[in-house]
Formats: sequence, structure tokens, C-alpha cells
Amino acid sequence: MTAGTPLLLPPDLRARLRALRLRPRLASGASGIGQHASRSRGAGLEFAQYRAYEPGDELRQIDWKLYARSDRFFVRESERESPIAVWLLLDATASAGQSDRTAPGRSRLDHMRQLAACVVELALQQGDRFGLLAINGEGLQLVPAAHGARQRDRVHLQLHALQARGAWPAAERLRPLWERVRPGDLLLAIGDGFDDAGIVLLEQLASARREVMLLQVLTADERDFPFDAGHRFRDPETGDELLGDGAAIRADYLQRFTQARAALQSRLQASGIACATGWLDQPLDQPLQALFGRRGGA
Repeated sequence: MTAGTPLLLPPDLRARLRALRLRPRLASGASGIGQHASRSRGAGLEFAQYRAYEPGDELRQIDWKLYARSDRFFVRESERESPIAVWLLLDATASAGQSDRTAPGRSRLDHMRQLAACVVELALQQGDRFGLLAINGEGLQLVPAAHGARQRDRVHLQLHALQARGAWPAAERLRPLWERVRPGDLLLAIGDGFDDAGIVLLEQLASARREVMLLQVLTADERDFPFDAGHRFRDPETGDELLGDGAAIRADYLQRFTQARAALQSRLQASGIACATGWLDQPLDQPLQALFGRRGGA
């Protein structure tokens, strides 16, 4: 990739992204033009677009003149002078380098990069500021939040340079994160979600009035455990190894994996953190559709 070249997203994926909107539940914004609901009315609002009425919309938002002409309910959406700041928090510790046996050339981190690029496109089309926080064994890598296509290129360049390495760093090395991510900002964490220190950080951010969501990225091998006969299992972050018969331990692994995911979901729910899971062998935008599609919702 050359400087200024964005990560390429397939045309069909871009088309699906155009139907999504980042819809934070808590953010009230700060300054500039964005596409998020405002509690204020009157000065500072500009007409943005119409969309079909959805249950829960206020009746006063319905355009009754348009209803008289079309016999359908449409809601008039307005832009307000207060977009959010969208932060991408990537867990690029060593486990992000894992891949599936059927596609060894594509790692979890590759999938995470593309997923982050999707979120950047959503923020860009909404006029929001966006920035990157990437964490690995070397500490925190930061791209401060800003607007526009040049900011997209800065984020993409940092994503390309990112390498999966090390374990989650000590909390003091992440202090600059607290100086950047302000109350009301939207933080989208992308990673496997199984590093306890990472989940503690998300819980702390949520309790400090940051809007926090987790885009969990898991491999098909983690889901299906397709291993048989003798196999050497290695933890990429600790180096610990386990020799075992894949077929013999499969049932126990799958039970533990299901329990771990359920425990994580309960923990996130208790902190008000929305979560959606994407798998390496499924569509890239799957977790985004779950969180921000018409039937999803932040």
C-alpha cells in the first residue's frame, strides 16, 4: 500500500454499509455537523434526509405533508451541530495473529483491520470525527480523532503497520487513552474479547460514561475445534503448550468455550456494553449489521 491509499472494501460490502448508521445511546456530541439524534430543537438543526417510520419514533418527527402525498409514514431526520467522536480500540496482542486452518493466509488481525475500515467508512459518511487506539505488547499506538478523507488515510496507514505481538500491557501504559476518549464518545473495541485486562478496561470506560461496544472477532477453529489425533496447542501470548488428542478433548473444549462466551456476555451486559460476534469464515460486516442494522441497535 502506498501513502494515501485506503484499505479496499468490495463494492457489495460498501453498498451494505450505506444502509447502516452508527447510533450511540449515550452520546450528546460536542461541535460540528453529524447525523445523530439531538435532544435540542430549533436553531442549529438542518434537514438531512427522510427515512421510513420505525416503532419508537416520536410522532412529531413524522412529515404529515409527505404522508398525505404518499400514504406512507416517513420521519424527517435532522443534522445537529454535535457529532460524536468514534474511537476504534484494537486488541493487537499476539492472539490476533491466529488464523483458521482452511485459510492460513488470513489472520484475525487481517479481519479486524477490514472491520475497522468499515467503521471508518460509516463515521466518514456521517461526518463524525474518528480515531484509532491500537494495543499490543509494545503499548498504545494512537491516531488522534479528526474528520475527513485524509484522516481515513492516516488511520488506514496505522492499521497496515500494526502487528500482532505480545500480551496486554500494564494499565499505566494506557493512560493516554483516558486523556483522549471523553465522556459521551463512542468506543468500538475490536478483538477476541478473552483478555481479562481488556474487558476490565471496557468496564471502566463504560462506568466513566463512555459509550462502549465490543466487536468480537473469533476464528472458525475456535468455534468448531476441527482438530483430531495428536495436536500441540500453544497459547500465542504466554507460550504455554498442551499436547492432547483433539478428538478426545473436543467435547470438553466446546463446552468450556460456550460457557466462556456466555460468561463474557453476562459480564458485558451488566456494564451496559453491547456486543456482537464476527467469525473469520462469515461476512465481514456481520457484527456491524447486528449492532447498527434496522433490527439491531446500539
